[in-house]
Amino acid sequence: MPALESTLLALAILALLGVIFEEVTHVNKAKVTLFFGTLSWVLLFLFSGGEAETAKISAGLTESIAEIAGLWLFLVAAMTFVAYLNKKGMIENVVYLIMPRQVSERKLLFLTGLFCFIFSSLADNITATLVSCSLILSLDLELKKRLRFITLVVFAVNSGGVSLITGDVTTLMIFLADKVEILTLLTLAIPASITVFLLAVLLSGGMTGTVTLATKKNDVRRVDIVIGALFLLTILATISANALFSMPPVLMFLFGLSIMFLVSRFMSDDSDLDPILEYIRVIEFETLLFFLGILLLVGMLKEIDILHSLVAIYDVMPPLAANYLMGVFSAIIDNVPLTAALLKAGIEMSPGEWMGLTYAVGVGGSLLVIGSAAGIVAMSKIPGLTFATYARYLGHLFLAYTLGYAGVFLLGRFIN
Repeated sequence: MPALESTLLALAILALLGVIFEEVTHVNKAKVTLFFGTLSWVLLFLFSGGEAETAKISAGLTESIAEIAGLWLFLVAAMTFVAYLNKKGMIENVVYLIMPRQVSERKLLFLTGLFCFIFSSLADNITATLVSCSLILSLDLELKKRLRFITLVVFAVNSGGVSLITGDVTTLMIFLADKVEILTLLTLAIPASITVFLLAVLLSGGMTGTVTLATKKNDVRRVDIVIGALFLLTILATISANALFSMPPVLMFLFGLSIMFLVSRFMSDDSDLDPILEYIRVIEFETLLFFLGILLLVGMLKEIDILHSLVAIYDVMPPLAANYLMGVFSAIIDNVPLTAALLKAGIEMSPGEWMGLTYAVGVGGSLLVIGSAAGIVAMSKIPGLTFATYARYLGHLFLAYTLGYAGVFLLGRFIN
């Protein structure tokens, strides 16, 4: 391997290690991936072999930037909606509205799993996890029961996100790569929801007590209700427009965002104290910068023809087994770079097999607490939740993940 390719591969490995050991180095993964991602392209241009090669590198960079721009703009629109509704207390209000005042621990466990599954498909995983953590911490639960609740939350949040492009970035990436249709993705909700229910059954042993939920209500204005309805309408319009007219999701979500701005302007004073545009600034830009760095790195690996060796597992085993293992790997390796590498490598699979991969990389990260953003957030919020305490339920999680993947396989055979 030429020296430049070896150097670039080493940079990619360093970036991946920076992501895996973020909790050890205390250096944000967005900073690490953005540094190595941009550095790798700078080196490609500096050590280009000539004008023709420079033109090829430039075309590759333009392609990567175009893909990143589409992903970024969609996420900015979706995350702005969620940031607004969260700040206005709409999400907390919904939680306390649907939850009974007094309920058995077992029933609350199932209700929490259902809420996480539905909400995470509409909003981002981090918000869904934060809201669920607040609910769990408000309950007077012993540590063992609290850990069971949060284990279900992590699995349910990741499971809910796989069937809608608003719920999980890897699902969005696979959809934008034209590997699955938007209506086909919706069918993933069937096996994903069943396995969340099964995991709740497995975790509910010993849940015999009764809990009382604190009453909590935030003041909500008419404009907040309208924007909440607009968010749901935008999701439905995005699905319908794509299925009927092949309209890119990013266009419909930006259109919905523009209506949100106008609604705020004409239904409220949109004052300087709380201008609607400020909510773009409070979204998770660290997450967006992380995606930017990762996709630049993967684009670079494609440019130097290394990706085929990273996904050699598909050459030695069928996609059914390879996709399952990729889900397991996503509990150790961040699922965004893993998915990006698989998409860039040019792997040929049927729509049903791509569905299997979508489920695997979306839910597989739940196997370890460090394997997903939901797990990392939960670990920072729930006292007593560590790598070891979460690993006590690894058998339960593996069983749920395996049964869910088997369900997706059967569903894929029907679709194929």
